Amino acid sequence: MKKSKSILTLVITLLVIIGLGYTIVFGIGTEKAGAASEIKQGLDLAGGVSITYQVVGEEKPSKEDMSDTIYKLQKRVETYSTEAQVYQEGDDRINIEIPGVSDANAILEDLGRPGALYFIAETDSEGNLNYSYTGAGQTGYSLNKSIDELRADGSIVLEGTDVESAQGGTSNDTFGNSQFVVDLVFNSEGAQKFAEATTKAYYNGEHLGIYYDGDFISVPTVQAALTDGRAQITGQRSFEEADRLASQIRIGGLKLELEELRSNVVGAQLGQEAVNTSLKAALIGLVIIAVFMIAVYRVPGVASVLALVIYTILIVLCLNMFEITLTLPGIAGIILSIGMAVDANVIIFARIREEIGAEKTVRSAIDTGFKKALSAIVDGNVTTLIAAVVLALKGSGTVKGFAYTLALGIVLSMFTALAVTRVILKAFFAIGFKDAKFYGVSKEVRTVDFLSKRKLFFAGSVLVIVLGFVFMGVNGASTGKILNYSLDFVGGTSTNVTFNEDMELAELDAQVVPVFSQITGDGAVQVQKVAGSNEVIFKTRELNVEERQALEEALVTNFQVNKDLITAETISSTISSEMKSDAIIAVLIAAVCMLIYIWFRFKDVRFAASSVTALIHDVLVVLAFYAIARVSVGSTFIACMLTIIGYSINATIVIFDRIRENLSTKLKKETLDELVNKSITQTLSRSIFTSLTTFVMVAALFVLGVTSIREFALPLMVGIVCGTYSSVCLAGALWYVLKTKIKSEKEN
Repeated sequence: MKKSKSILTLVITLLVIIGLGYTIVFGIGTEKAGAASEIKQGLDLAGGVSITYQVVGEEKPSKEDMSDTIYKLQKRVETYSTEAQVYQEGDDRINIEIPGVSDANAILEDLGRPGALYFIAETDSEGNLNYSYTGAGQTGYSLNKSIDELRADGSIVLEGTDVESAQGGTSNDTFGNSQFVVDLVFNSEGAQKFAEATTKAYYNGEHLGIYYDGDFISVPTVQAALTDGRAQITGQRSFEEADRLASQIRIGGLKLELEELRSNVVGAQLGQEAVNTSLKAALIGLVIIAVFMIAVYRVPGVASVLALVIYTILIVLCLNMFEITLTLPGIAGIILSIGMAVDANVIIFARIREEIGAEKTVRSAIDTGFKKALSAIVDGNVTTLIAAVVLALKGSGTVKGFAYTLALGIVLSMFTALAVTRVILKAFFAIGFKDAKFYGVSKEVRTVDFLSKRKLFFAGSVLVIVLGFVFMGVNGASTGKILNYSLDFVGGTSTNVTFNEDMELAELDAQVVPVFSQITGDGAVQVQKVAGSNEVIFKTRELNVEERQALEEALVTNFQVNKDLITAETISSTISSEMKSDAIIAVLIAAVCMLIYIWFRFKDVRFAASSVTALIHDVLVVLAFYAIARVSVGSTFIACMLTIIGYSINATIVIFDRIRENLSTKLKKETLDELVNKSITQTLSRSIFTSLTTFVMVAALFVLGVTSIREFALPLMVGIVCGTYSSVCLAGALWYVLKTKIKSEKEN
């Protein structure tokens, strides 16, 4: 690269940083496109719409039906935001909270009232017409009989519960023209019913009406006997119309019929202070990392800092572009990813120093360093990306949102490390930074005998894990809960209070929350303001009758609140049992996929088995910490565990990549244990430096963050230390034990 061209490259890099930086601060045009302020925010940061539905009917719904309805509604509202929450209130109410929106009526219109869905034959068994075209209703059709009469005479051939899925889309008609359609798939029982209904309707030339929420939403002509459990509704005027019809059909598959009870626009749960402290933590962390990278790696460190700034800006732009809902844990996750983003640079720079130490020229060292680091970077990031993809496809709620952010961070970090850093570093070299002193030389380090202490490491890990299970047992016996579950997992009480004046969130936190904490003995109190009123919603652990009475008296005494304007309802967890099952299944599938990938790439199942074992170890140790320290287990718990999984597997892959490389160039006199110890020692600086930079970012969050962020940051710090320990002290030792005890056919 010529000097003039290199100078131009660096100038363009600075201009890109300034231009993109301006975009995320101020945006483009009157709509402020690309601005960080335009990113969709969650309930905790910006508030949203809260809708309460009540089950229609006098009988108390069963727990099973309520659970099924909540899960299906959760899947429905995730189309608005992955951070939307659905939970039970009392015995027969369901709350839906959708972040980032402010028009409750628009949401209600789009979501529709979750009601009963029926497929109605045109005529009954006696040939009487069940509906007629009258000009009323959405399609101009109206019923001639009541639903009860239609159910009694067998005219209702299918109900919403018979539909397995409904998706809006496009297809080509017989003339090759594109049309908007709704594709239906029925469950096994529904498929049989539908085959019988369409066969009869087809041969009689009849329609099959789809009736939902008091109106016909479609009355399609049956054009064939459909016996494969699938159907297609045509005649939609746009994709949006087809998608809305599909949505109505899906939501009509609920086992319960619901009616809207109330809807509110609620304010942010945490307020601007929480955002400001998190951003301050990010800035401090970035500065510390920048100073560290430059001090340790010199010119390459400067290149990595510029690439890191570009990475951070691209993260913000992509969050905006892909409309990913950002929550406070999401901010923490991004800050964490910034710390992890330097990992690839650390691997590359260590390789460059090794090549310079082997008396290669600086130019050759840069090229070889990037080349040799490629496999470790790709394998480590692809392994984590596999987990992110599986979690995005199989997870629900916060798990899905976390997966999107994780995948985005992985792709961008690989791009900036392998492309941006390389271009900048070569430009620096071309303008005159050609001396080895600007890059550093890898010094010969005495090999540390990690394997000789493997039994001690194994015993220590087992002891900590067993201790964790012991504490879980003690906690279960004393409190009935093995972990300190928060509202998100076990539910609690929602108390609505209308004050005499409009109080700011900061005032509520300072004056009212302590009253709740004193009575509950628990500092975990969630606060939401209802827009346009003095009403405030407080969510706490479940309160008994005496505690509710004490709380009412305290509010009346301290704030002169009208007792009649205080209401309390028991609420369920926002993380349903189905969502927990989805998360567990997603993690298991991700672990299997990662195992298969590592097996395929390293051509040795023992590498895969050791990686997954080290990963499980880290999860169990952090779980033990949750049990021993009684850290609150909330929605951030899942994100924390998933972060640790991604972090741990990445660190282990780097060491295994070096073992694989050294095996291919193994000296005749070198024993296997010497090779493993050498590989771990060679990557030790990377393990320490990456852990240090990541730890700094999380520590800044812990020191400056609000309570919920600290509850996320503290276990993460433990996880980072544990992940480093397992990668350095356990993973290689596990592989060595398997390698020496279990030999492959080629080795026998």
